[in-house]
Amino acid sequence: MAQFRIAVVVGSLRRESINRKLAVALCRLGPEEFDFQTSRIDDLPLYNQDDDADQADAVKRFKHELGAADAVLFVTPEYNRSIPGVLKNAIDHASRPYGHNSWRGKPAGVIGASVGAMGSALAQQHLRNVLAHLNMPTLGQPEAFVQAKDGLFDADGNIGVASRAFLQGWMDGYVSWVKLHVVR
Repeated sequence: MAQFRIAVVVGSLRRESINRKLAVALCRLGPEEFDFQTSRIDDLPLYNQDDDADQADAVKRFKHELGAADAVLFVTPEYNRSIPGVLKNAIDHASRPYGHNSWRGKPAGVIGASVGAMGSALAQQHLRNVLAHLNMPTLGQPEAFVQAKDGLFDADGNIGVASRAFLQGWMDGYVSWVKLHVVR
């Protein structure tokens, strides 16, 4: 039975997103007591502070999902050496209006994949800076900068043999981090 609800936020909207595939495969490595639920961000309007008093239904839904979650797992690509705009937009929506930060205190894990050898390292660092401001305790170690190449996933969409032990170690570290910060 699931005891921990994890909101999974994928920073890519692409249908064949490597990071969406990574998120799905990573969640399969989690323990049964973790319930991973992907939070939709593709329907959020562009953030405009003028809308803080009357947020769109999609924003309210997103903030409700975060409120129900014990922790957050961010899986992000790297666009122009930073986080994608759609991810920043989602972060901004859920942190507003001032004093109603849905991210506050939620333990976070940050991971991502890229076809480049640096595997989203700069995007992850930028995201960690933002999460620090939002008061989210964020897993520092282990880090995982995943290079998306042949063999990352098997035919069933699971993590491939060559990367499985490494990414299982990352997931085990994330699970321990969440348990350390979520009081039951």
